[in-house]
Amino acid sequence: MVGCSWLWSHRNYLIIFLTPLLLLPLPLLIPTPVCVQYLKDSNMLFIGGLLVAIAVENWNLHKRIALRVLLVVGVRPALLMSGFMGVTAFLSMWISNTATTAMMVPIAQAVLGQLCATEARQDERELQVEGKDNQAFELDTKAPQREEINTKQDLVKIQQDHMYKDEERDADSPLERRRKERELKYQLLTKGMSLSVCYSASIGGTATLTGTTPNLILKGQVDELFPGNGDVINFASWFGFAFPNMVIMLILSWLWLQFMYMGFNMKKSFGCGKKNEGDKEAFAVMKEEYRKLGSMAFAEGAVLTIFVLLVVMWFTREPGFMPGWATVLFNKDGAFVTDGTVAIFMSSLFFIIPSRPFCRGSAEEEEGEAGEEGKKKQKAPAALLNWQVVHERMPWNIILLLGGGFALASGSEASGLSQWLGESLAPLQSIPPFGISLLLCLLVGTFTECSSNTATTTLFLPILASMATAIGLHPLYVMLPCTICASLAFMLPVATPPNAIVFSYGNLKVMDMVKAGFMLNMIGILTINLGINTWGDAMFQLSTFPDWANITHGIKP
Repeated sequence: MVGCSWLWSHRNYLIIFLTPLLLLPLPLLIPTPVCVQYLKDSNMLFIGGLLVAIAVENWNLHKRIALRVLLVVGVRPALLMSGFMGVTAFLSMWISNTATTAMMVPIAQAVLGQLCATEARQDERELQVEGKDNQAFELDTKAPQREEINTKQDLVKIQQDHMYKDEERDADSPLERRRKERELKYQLLTKGMSLSVCYSASIGGTATLTGTTPNLILKGQVDELFPGNGDVINFASWFGFAFPNMVIMLILSWLWLQFMYMGFNMKKSFGCGKKNEGDKEAFAVMKEEYRKLGSMAFAEGAVLTIFVLLVVMWFTREPGFMPGWATVLFNKDGAFVTDGTVAIFMSSLFFIIPSRPFCRGSAEEEEGEAGEEGKKKQKAPAALLNWQVVHERMPWNIILLLGGGFALASGSEASGLSQWLGESLAPLQSIPPFGISLLLCLLVGTFTECSSNTATTTLFLPILASMATAIGLHPLYVMLPCTICASLAFMLPVATPPNAIVFSYGNLKVMDMVKAGFMLNMIGILTINLGINTWGDAMFQLSTFPDWANITHGIKP
């Protein structure tokens, strides 16, 4: 009976192990076609990455990482902004930009509110003594003065004169002037901090292959249109190109927002002076939030371990400068195991590994309706993830949208539409390659302000691939920068969900976002084109037309 009870309590784990084994022969026994465009490797990589992100969010691991870093950085304005931007960018590399922004903005608002309230109390305390001295001085100077009152009209006139003078004194009082200066300062600080969070979320998502949907669309389109590309776009190669670009963009964005909203006062902004009371209390707010999280639980440690292992396996599968573990263990070129394989394998562990050790709380005392009182019933601990959580948080529409984009690219290729578009764009061959890349980045950057980055990438990438092959240009030379530019939607609240989240707090006007975002768009486009013509050229040999593009489209070199 004990054995049967144990099997029943752990049935979920047994089902997870046995079901795939029992269903394994079905594709061999019943060889029927499937809609492969909706279950390509890029889709599976996207699903695996989202499962990791959902697990991180479900156990609040991202909040622990964010608060820990902010406690190290400090609360001085410039350092605080750099801390928020760095943390937001790092988190958006692994979880969705929207979830990162939704978590970081309330933390920023709480810290800034504490800074403002503390400085207000400090100003009042400093002016109390000054106010008493000024009051005594006014009484001494007014005491000898007597105003002659002959009629009732004279009395009313004197009272009105005193009332107007009191209002003028209140409006011009040091406390009122400091209050206005403080409100203006923190209004600017709030705007700058809010924009820094949403912008760094979009920038950070470009650094990894799974950071945002357009990156995966590029990989899927390249694999679909150029099947012999030799896995030119994988997690390691994308990170090698996009991460340095992300760091440069993040630093330049921080400098621009610092210039717009805070200036470059080294003592006040960077913390060269002594910490004041406001800094200490704001620091205490973040410390209290971190304390509420408690010590790291077993589930958080397990999620963090799986996450780190996943990243390590992604980087070492095919690093490029040395044979990866996929090549050594499986086959010659390592194509048997892809990034999607690793993502699905590691994310499946979330449904298998329990959220607490079996030795703790594995038996619970329950009273059955018809059973004996005090009978101990074995109950297995819950897994790190369950289907209900995944079903609620998984963006199934984006998965279908990805598949639709790949099907569209496949249909365009099979019908000859891609070839026709490429031949129509052949006159662009007279323009230098860097000019073509710059113009296309400007076009995509403008288009993505009015439509989703996913739709923009899905629409433009097949056309860009056809154009590149028609004029003898490396396809990645235009596809790679335009993919990243699709994520640079900085100017409008409706351009991307992070912008909308920040705008909903009511601290920003549309023109605030337009002014800051226009320059960031220009910075991003120039930075990407710098990268594609320097280290990107060295990584992907962009100066030469690749053989895999020749074979795919039948173009002779």
